[in-house]
Amino acid sequence: MQNFRSLQSFFLPSCYVFLLPFVGCSSHEEFSQSSSNHKIIKEENTHKLSPQMASNITVHGLLLWASMGLLMPVGILTIRMSSKKETGSKEAKVFFYLHIVLQILSVVLMTIGAVMSIKNFENSFDNYHQKFGLALYGAMWVQALIGFFRPPRGNIRRSTWYFLHWLIGTTISLVGIINIYTGLEAYHDKTSRSTAIWTILFTAEICFLAFFYLVQDKWDYMQKQGLILGNNVDAVPSSIGVITQRENDKVLPPEPCGKRNALRNLFD
Repeated sequence: MQNFRSLQSFFLPSCYVFLLPFVGCSSHEEFSQSSSNHKIIKEENTHKLSPQMASNITVHGLLLWASMGLLMPVGILTIRMSSKKETGSKEAKVFFYLHIVLQILSVVLMTIGAVMSIKNFENSFDNYHQKFGLALYGAMWVQALIGFFRPPRGNIRRSTWYFLHWLIGTTISLVGIINIYTGLEAYHDKTSRSTAIWTILFTAEICFLAFFYLVQDKWDYMQKQGLILGNNVDAVPSSIGVITQRENDKVLPPEPCGKRNALRNLFD
């Protein structure tokens, strides 16, 4: 009996030592298989979108691109250009009403894109794109209401209204441009499709609008620089000539003449 117990105490630990690697390998294989299955399920949920969902995402992106990435910045350009024109002139009115039309179209397209997002997408608001988008939806409607309640010129509230309207509009435009980039990144993560060409096109558009904004802002100043330089070049010789002629007139001695013509020569 004692020998059996001794054999048992020797045999059981030996079995544990012998079977432990197989148990560890089995656990590692089960964990690897579980991780692999989870990864496959995640990839299937991520990349296998229905054609309708993919179409909705594309239309949503194009609507917001047109709204915040094109119409809103161009509307800012038009109102900036109207300020360069004479107040009350026909050109100033054309740019002003064009600004209103572009901003209304921008709000309409943004609203359609927002309705599509709320209706068709899972909005968990766990990423920057959805958070920025929700804030932009509200800010654009606030900006539209502020624009409609514009005080007339000369009103004491006009300065405050102008600053608020300018600040909100500029902020919406900048944040909207940033959110389009985050939307392109979200689209790539959702569909695993390349968005490089869309990113390049959008960047080229923004660079062109920024360049145009800077040029039109300084265009009149650059033209005046050329005109001032030309006037100075033309004016200097003529001024010198007039001054020299006057000085010569003053220093020219009277013509010598006889005594009988001296009085006449003085009056001449």
